[in-house]
Amino acid sequence: MSALATVEDYRTTGPAALSIARLAVTRFRCYASVRLTPDARPVVLAGPNGAGKTNLLEAVSLLSPGRGLRRAGLAEMDRQGDVGGWGVAATIATPDGPVEIGTGREPDGERRVVRINGGPARGQTALAEFVSALWLTPDMDRLFREGPSARRRFLDRMVFGYDPAHAGRVTAYEHAMRERGRLLADGNSDDGWLSALEETMAARGVAIAAARLEMVQRLTRALAGSDGPFPGVALSVDGMVEGWLGGGPALAAEDRLKAELRTARRRDTQSGATAVGPHRSDLVARHLAKDMPADLCSTGEQKAMLIAIVLAEARLQAAERGVAPLLLLDEVVAHLDEERREALFDEICGLPGQTWMTGTDAALFAPLGNRAQHFSVADATISEFA
Repeated sequence: MSALATVEDYRTTGPAALSIARLAVTRFRCYASVRLTPDARPVVLAGPNGAGKTNLLEAVSLLSPGRGLRRAGLAEMDRQGDVGGWGVAATIATPDGPVEIGTGREPDGERRVVRINGGPARGQTALAEFVSALWLTPDMDRLFREGPSARRRFLDRMVFGYDPAHAGRVTAYEHAMRERGRLLADGNSDDGWLSALEETMAARGVAIAAARLEMVQRLTRALAGSDGPFPGVALSVDGMVEGWLGGGPALAAEDRLKAELRTARRRDTQSGATAVGPHRSDLVARHLAKDMPADLCSTGEQKAMLIAIVLAEARLQAAERGVAPLLLLDEVVAHLDEERREALFDEICGLPGQTWMTGTDAALFAPLGNRAQHFSVADATISEFA
């Protein structure tokens, strides 16, 4: 589809599998109140730094489970000077019809509430039944050069898109690990209590590792044939538990992890940390054409690899689940050359899910033409370009 395509041309290609038809944000960050009614096309938010573009993406990210793209505390998202807590509400267009979602912080509370179609939901996990979201932010440009914790979160976010129960396994594992650490630090050597926590860690930990391995294997197959501006990428998970799964059945890996945790009690007491488990694993990426580890590639190449991974995940979700995720791309075109920018625009316009993009220079998004909706953001005010 050319940049000169009309809105009607776009719509005849079929509705987006997932899109936001109405967005209402209240007392959130810099916004007292803002309303948008986009259609299924990509959404471009252009404006100067500090205008509120990323804040709006963060609000959209909270329509999916988790802490959002900034991983902020609930009170941090309150609009300064306002009382009553913040709220994000949206009408989500899905293949099965519209779904009304609302979420926010309770006034004077630290609990996030979720409502779906007017009724209270059992928690954030209920959002995964309707919305999956993937995002890239400028902070993630350093993903391959910093510590492994951000890479694990990046990988887990992609696993959530297929298996919402993965979030519960990660939470249960981390809770058991903290409780075990607390007992060891307090000098509590109750074998029954510690063994029960280690059994939980082993069962959940092996399931976490297996889900991550399956995810990277599927993604690597999808990325291997990449051709053009966005490179092929080989992904793997570097971790002790993943290594055990590669050489034997899951039950054997569980038994081995339980034994390792039991043996490591004294060492973990002295160090104040748990030495073995999937919380120590790392996502490893390699640029296929250059046969080079991601951390040794240039900044531009790393950015292109990240985009390739996220686009591959979006395509996989659309093909395998039948519902594409929302893509939230913050300042994504800032360091891309013209060829890669236009390749990215062509790719997202071909996805059956809505993409939200931000940038300071509206001219960089001009090749999208009427394939996208273009909004100007200034001083927490949003207006559509004519």
